Amino acid sequence: MTSIPLAPRTALFLPASNPRAIAKARTLAADMIILDLEDAVKPEDKNAARAAAVEAVAAGFGERIVAIRINGIDAAEHEADLAAAAGSTAAVIVVPKVESVDAARRIAEAVGKPLLAMIETPAGVLAAAPIAALPGVCGLIAGTNDLKASLGIPAAAGRGGLSLALQSIVLAARAGGAWALDGVFNALDDAEGLAAECREGRALGYDGKTLIHPGQLAIAASAFAPGAEEIADAKALIAAAQGGAERFRDRMIEAMHVVQAQQILARAGAQE
Repeated sequence: MTSIPLAPRTALFLPASNPRAIAKARTLAADMIILDLEDAVKPEDKNAARAAAVEAVAAGFGERIVAIRINGIDAAEHEADLAAAAGSTAAVIVVPKVESVDAARRIAEAVGKPLLAMIETPAGVLAAAPIAALPGVCGLIAGTNDLKASLGIPAAAGRGGLSLALQSIVLAARAGGAWALDGVFNALDDAEGLAAECREGRALGYDGKTLIHPGQLAIAASAFAPGAEEIADAKALIAAAQGGAERFRDRMIEAMHVVQAQQILARAGAQE
């Protein structure tokens, strides 16, 4: 587990090969920046991107959590990425297509940093619980694009076919005491669709959302942040709780509801 107390509401992927995107990221209101060495980088740019990611992390991104996404275990660049990640100052390492606890353990030991394991295949979903329970894993990311492909769901279809996988990832994360981050939303000009998917993700229990464009940040941050009414209710609940099962306003509460309220206020405090 990571010592970072709160999961990010927004985690923005950007190509480590793009210096302009890296410079802009230092000005964005993102909770986490993920410097990508995998899908967003052309094969001929992989070596340069690796060096650029290490340099960019060392230069810093202010208060933002900074992660590096390495290439997967079957990629030719994997071992070089592991070495670079281990020597970097990145707070977290993102690993694509994690399918076994043994693979996650080996990578965690190699880099010596908390891992965000991407669950992108049926095998990954079925192994998500032991992966999330590893001491070296701080969270899971639902890799929804690859999950759709590996499950045979048409790219244009909605997320209905992913419902079991999405909830399984949250269940695994919660059982392991890890973060759960929802997958990316591909339609860059569909603000309403993004907002709806963010609301759905939060309703499923996800802590935040991975993103692929700066224009998506504000919508996702708002959706995964407690609103004014939610904050006011949490404060009132904590003040009213006397211990044991009791009535609060129009519902019954107990100790677990006090803990939930405290978590809401912790998240709200982190946003101020």
